[in-house]
Formats: sequence, C-alpha cells, structure tokens
Amino acid sequence: MKKLRWVIAAIAAVGLALTTLPFVPGCSKPETKAQAAPSAACDANARPANLDFVLKDMHGQDVRLSDYKGKVILLNFWATWCGPCKYEIPAFVELQEKYRDQGVAFLGLSVDDPIEKLKPFADRYKMNYPVLVGLGRDDVQDAFGPVWGIPVTFMISRDGSLCRRHMGIGTKEQFEKEIRSLL
Repeated sequence: MKKLRWVIAAIAAVGLALTTLPFVPGCSKPETKAQAAPSAACDANARPANLDFVLKDMHGQDVRLSDYKGKVILLNFWATWCGPCKYEIPAFVELQEKYRDQGVAFLGLSVDDPIEKLKPFADRYKMNYPVLVGLGRDDVQDAFGPVWGIPVTFMISRDGSLCRRHMGIGTKEQFEKEIRSLL
C-alpha cells in the first residue's frame, strides 16, 4: 500500500512538474489576471488546520504545531532530493527573515529523509526555520492532504484556518503577497 502511494506520488510529481514550468525562470510567461494569486486573506469557508501534532525537529526536539497558533504559518512538505523544493527554500529563508518579527513562522516538514540527511542540507541552504522529521508520519500528511507530490505548502492564518494549499513550486513574490494578506 505504501509503495503504491509513492508510485502514485511519483506520477503526480511528474505531472505537477510539467504544470509548474511557467514558474521556472526562463520558462515563464507574463502573469494574467486569471493566473494571479488570490489577494483575499482567507476564504470564509476555510477549514481549521489540524495542529494537534508533535513532531521531532532535526535536533531531536519536540515541536508542537499548536504552539504556532496565533502566527501565520507556512507549512512546507519537501525532501532533500526534490529539485523544486531546492528552488523554493532560499525564498522561504528570505521571507522568514523578513517577516519573523511580524508573526510569520515557516515550518519545513521533510517527508522521507532521515535526520542524518537533514542537518547537512539545512546547513547548506541556511534554513532559518524549524526543519521537522516527517519520515514515518503519514498521519500528518493525511491530515493536510492527501499529499501526493512535493513541494506542497499550506498557508495557515493566525486563527488556525487552512487558507491556501500550493501544490508544486511557488514564487517568492506569490508567497510574499499571500503572507501580507494574512498579516
């Protein structure tokens, strides 16, 4: 069953990669109004995000997602081997630096990497936000998903509402616009 899930995830990732080409520098076309990111803060019918999880970070410390309620949370599902994830992470580092004092928290949940891979990766990419271990935590993926491919980023408002889900690669400008709308 788990193997089937990853086969489906791989197929979805290829399809997702093909649909995200417009976001890759050099492959993009001008954004039209129909493609523009939503500017409204959060839909009135947004469902509550399940923040009732305790995860280990890459240092072995417990991290309670519920401790971040009251902040704008960007929960990013990623992996060290994921090319689009490597493209997004530097933007997340910049945005975390810029908005941390305004109540924004980035959380990176590595879906299938052991701690031994996370530490050198986080150092290389200068990740300045908690890197969480998602290996063996399909329950978290199921609570937010299903998560069929990565990267996927969930934007959660201060009141804990699940406002947006970004499947595939997103731009720094897109995330920043949405962060501002939730502040």
